[in-house]
Amino acid sequence: MNHKKTIILGATTEPGRYANLAANRLVKLGYTIVNVGLKSGDVAGVNIEKPEIIHNDIDTISLYINPLNQATLYDYILLTNPKRIIFNPGAENPVLELLARKRGIQTEIACTLVLLNTGQY
Repeated sequence: MNHKKTIILGATTEPGRYANLAANRLVKLGYTIVNVGLKSGDVAGVNIEKPEIIHNDIDTISLYINPLNQATLYDYILLTNPKRIIFNPGAENPVLELLARKRGIQTEIACTLVLLNTGQY
């Protein structure tokens, strides 16, 4: 089991969505994931939970929510205190990036799937 526990923020049961593809790829590669989203369901064998439980053992938050919908999640994201946040395409947000960096959280504008496929995750 890989120790880079990852929150998929914006998890979805829709198979063609990148958040879904990333969750499945992470699990296939042995990563532990936490699916967080607004709708219930299961992705890669892991239930989707609401953004209410603060996890204290998160390495990475892989963000799949557009910037307009991120503001209500700032506290959740920052209190989770991951080592890094990956801003996937369409999720780029300079305000959240600055807030995260001020707390010592590494930020990366990248695609989780590309990072996984190139061994850079």
